[in-house]
Amino acid sequence: MIASNIESVRQRIAKACSNSGRSIDDVRLVCVTKEATCADAKQVLGLGVRDLGENRVQELVLKYNDIGDKAVWHLIGHLQTNKVRDVVKIASLIHSVDSEKIAKEIDKEAAKINKIQGVLIQVNISGEETKFGIDPGEVSEFFKKITLYRNINIKGLMTIAPESEDPERARPHFRALRELKDKLNSLNITQHPLAILSMGMTGDFEVAIEEGSNMIRVGRAIFGG
Repeated sequence: MIASNIESVRQRIAKACSNSGRSIDDVRLVCVTKEATCADAKQVLGLGVRDLGENRVQELVLKYNDIGDKAVWHLIGHLQTNKVRDVVKIASLIHSVDSEKIAKEIDKEAAKINKIQGVLIQVNISGEETKFGIDPGEVSEFFKKITLYRNINIKGLMTIAPESEDPERARPHFRALRELKDKLNSLNITQHPLAILSMGMTGDFEVAIEEGSNMIRVGRAIFGG
């Protein structure tokens, strides 16, 4: 089932890329393993998907202890300061930096192990009270502040669109995040422009790709549930 599901996801990615005149190589698939066993995760790796994403630090540590560096690990869920040390030891990319307090802690723990930690700024692009993330109007100042941390590399932005049975309803939110990335890059705050837009999940990743996403986070379409 997992093999056929991944093939289906890849076909959906290819179609969305074709619709928007992009190469399928532009889009990185992060397989979200929160509902998967370690055996399932290993099967995904065997099918050529190297990027594995976890919402919870406990599950990230558990799977890393079994799989190790055979995967590229992503922490995509909300991060608390007391869990930062464990994540920095494992994650290639932390998608959920949403406060200066968290950024400072990541920088501190990364410095201890001589690591430059890749991060994304999580933006609450829809303004929903139930979602984590920086308010879009405050992202520029936040970005300027955390660029000063020497052991953090800000690689891009992440968002979660409002849940809806109609993926088209997510389109304006994805477009707004892309425009925000372009705006930040135009400010020339850092030497290297923001490159990653992490947006799009099982129900809406085609629309996200059409609006510029180059990193999608897909779990349900691969593992069911």
